[in-house]
Amino acid sequence: MIVDVHTHAPRFETTVPEALRTGKVETKWNPAGARPLVYTWAEYEEAMTPVDRAICFNIAQAPSGNERVDEPYLGPAPQVNDETAAFVRSHPEKYLGFFTVHPDDPAMLEEAERCRTDLGLRGLKLGLNYQNVDPLGENAFRLFAYAQEHRLPVMLHQGTSPVRFADIDYAHPRHTDRIAMAFPDLTLIMAHVGHPFTTDALMVARKHPHVWADVSAVILRPWGRYQMFVTAMEWGVTDKLLFGSDFPAASPAETIAALRNANAAHPGGGAPTIPDDLIETIIHRDSLPLLGLA
Repeated sequence: MIVDVHTHAPRFETTVPEALRTGKVETKWNPAGARPLVYTWAEYEEAMTPVDRAICFNIAQAPSGNERVDEPYLGPAPQVNDETAAFVRSHPEKYLGFFTVHPDDPAMLEEAERCRTDLGLRGLKLGLNYQNVDPLGENAFRLFAYAQEHRLPVMLHQGTSPVRFADIDYAHPRHTDRIAMAFPDLTLIMAHVGHPFTTDALMVARKHPHVWADVSAVILRPWGRYQMFVTAMEWGVTDKLLFGSDFPAASPAETIAALRNANAAHPGGGAPTIPDDLIETIIHRDSLPLLGLA
């Protein structure tokens, strides 16, 4: 079983508008090179061939629409959620959808309820740095309370971003520690192991039983990848690491290959070696029961 817990849902069923086809994931996202940032259902499904299940989502833009962060994975919450729901309904045996809302939207809880009850979406995705929302603010906490009440796992973007107006501090893993203390029954997934703040993210996952971290994106940079795994091994946190690709920034196949090359930056001498069986355990971990999604 391979479960990809971190993918961005396709927003176009059959045809991508030509004007959007020029959008690329620049090398700031993936040092291996640029690739399309928008894609069709079929293109997404082809990329998901190596995995058995995948969670997909996108991110709600500000309700005013005056978004300084203009990226193809952001859109008005109802539109983005309807797109995700339509896609996962096409293959419910493989795909699970998370909804998104903007915490500053006065209608966020109504939209969350619509997504949970009418659309059948199973969790919540927030990119609070892209949404420019304080993760410890009143509006975010109202949303976390809703998610905890309804046992909805919450995926949080964590760590850096090359997007100029995305506030890095809003995505620092230290805030997730406070969220988890305020909502001890809330399941949280810290995307990217909070890279480059991976040690902080691992310490948060270590102390909270319902906090997890996905390995998407952090595996794209060999030294950071190696350091993260060594720290996770030393602190006994490898059981909290979940497989994720962050498609389209990287495909599941790219992510699996990078994981299996985890020792590429091994400095030699007496430095720890990352065991192959640990890597295979992470790749094949059935994350859905851990997140309450079985």
